[in-house]
Amino acid sequence: MARGPGRRRHRRASGVRLVGAQRRIQWFAAKEPGGLLFVGERGAPFRRSTFGSGWRRARAAVGLPLNLRFYELRHTGNTLAADTGAKLKDLTVRAGQSSQKAQLIHQHSTLEHQRRPAEDIDAHVRDRRGNVASQGSVAR
Repeated sequence: MARGPGRRRHRRASGVRLVGAQRRIQWFAAKEPGGLLFVGERGAPFRRSTFGSGWRRARAAVGLPLNLRFYELRHTGNTLAADTGAKLKDLTVRAGQSSQKAQLIHQHSTLEHQRRPAEDIDAHVRDRRGNVASQGSVAR
């Protein structure tokens, strides 16, 4: 299928489209050649304190706890993505991790994660016991 010059698809090796990233660079990066990729609101170099004050305002505006650090959102995002049942390789690519080991560091287990398999095992054992009782034989 031939595509015109304006209809080319920009893709990384993993198949993820680059158009979104290019659009963000056009919107947020410095405009001059060799300019910074991340700049502050006025085009100056992005400073840690600028980001921190913006993060604190945003955190307060949505009612998040005062002790929640921005970096913890990476862990939260990885854990929530894992809750969808995504494969480890997909999670690693999504998070931009260099290895699956790095991905596992940012993914956490919760009581809910532990409860679900326990309930599934319990249901499976009860089902097996019910089948054995109804057949009158002993499971080995």
